[in-house]
Parts: sequence; C-alpha cells; structure tokens
Amino acid sequence: MGRPRNFDEKQVLESVREQFWNQGYGATSLQDLTDATGLGKGSLYGAFGDKRQLFLHVLDSYRAEQLDGVRAVLTGPGTALERLTSLVEGVADGFAGDPRRRGCLMVNSTSELHSSEPDVASRARTTYQTVEDLLIACVREAQQDGSVKPDADPQELGRLLLAVIQGIEFLAKTDMDDAALLQIARSALKALV
Repeated sequence: MGRPRNFDEKQVLESVREQFWNQGYGATSLQDLTDATGLGKGSLYGAFGDKRQLFLHVLDSYRAEQLDGVRAVLTGPGTALERLTSLVEGVADGFAGDPRRRGCLMVNSTSELHSSEPDVASRARTTYQTVEDLLIACVREAQQDGSVKPDADPQELGRLLLAVIQGIEFLAKTDMDDAALLQIARSALKALV
C-alpha cells in the first residue's frame, strides 16, 4: 500500500499548467516543474507519470475547461445571435485584457508540438471540431429565428467564426490594439446578418 499524498493535486496541476503555459513544453525542465510545485521528482512522477504524461494530463484538463466554457456560452441564455456575439466578442475582450498576451494553451502547444507529438495534434483537432460543431449548431439556431441569413451555409459560417476566434488570438499575441481586436470580432459577426 502506497503512502497517502501530502499535497493538493489540484494546486500542483495548476502550478504545472502555468509553467507549461508560460514557457512551453520544450523549454520546461523537470527542475522547473519541481520548483513550481515544491515536489521532488519522485513524488511528481509517482503521482502523474513522466513529463509527457503530466503535460497531456494538464492539456486534457485545459481542453475540458475550455470546451465547457464555449458550450456554456453557445447553449446558454439569450438568442442564438446574442450567444454567438457573446462568444466572439468575449474572445476579443479576453485576449485584449490579458497583459501577458500568452494566448491559448492548446494553440500554443499545438504550434510547438504538432510535428513531434501526434497526440497533441489529435487532441487539438478533436477540440476544434467540437467548437466548430457548437458554432454550426448555434448558427443554425440563429437562422431558424431569422437573425442570421437563412440562405447561408451554417458550416461555412461556423468555420469562419472559428477562424476569426483563432485569428484574434494570434493577433493579440502580436500586441495588436484592443480596439482593433474587437473591431475584427464585430466585422465577422456582421457577416452573419
């Protein structure tokens, strides 16, 4: 029988997430992880596996949180167009309001690891397919209530909004003006009506 853990697993994973998010996977050393968590190598790896397993665990947790957030906005209260507006403008506001402009952990990780870590690329594809599906469903709902062009292809509009959201994130990392990020969001939303 193993010894009981003497640490808060949630806090440890949050510290690890911040380390990977701030530095990236490749630049984060085992020493960085032990410094960030206060745990020794044996405790850290004994609880979570090696660096790769720990990273994938953190990434999966982040993905779930992000998808829950998108789902909550796109299926929550208000009209479908209001929910789409809330999501797209919320992304622009969120990235503009982040003084570090570090972007999305999923996007950063995919950019860094897509060619060397197929599991990361696969997780990203699955995540963005889910977001796309949620956007398409919300666009269809907006078409049914007459607030979005009825003759438009909902898949094309959903993909456009996904691309706009990801583009806003990238442009925020270039320190683009906050007002410009919001203008991009609003221009994309105008294309719907």
